[in-house]
Amino acid sequence: MTAPAEKITHPYIASLPEYCGGSPVIKGTKFPVRSVVNYVLCQGVSPVELVGEFPHLTLAQGYDALSYYYDNKEAVDRDIQE
Repeated sequence: MTAPAEKITHPYIASLPEYCGGSPVIKGTKFPVRSVVNYVLCQGVSPVELVGEFPHLTLAQGYDALSYYYDNKEAVDRDIQE
């Protein structure tokens, strides 16, 4: 029997109804996880380049957003399509 999956926490990610309609964002910003996914995975911008372009973000936040995406891929993909 397989053990239930452990709930993963993402310290830099929050879903707040007042930001982006409740879509996950980087805490302390209004920068959506879907935007990180778009820049890094769709446009080929490296996480280092991303934080260079958006200096209010840290590298740890960018990587946590990507980690959040992979842990919640179906939900974030739906968010991107909407």
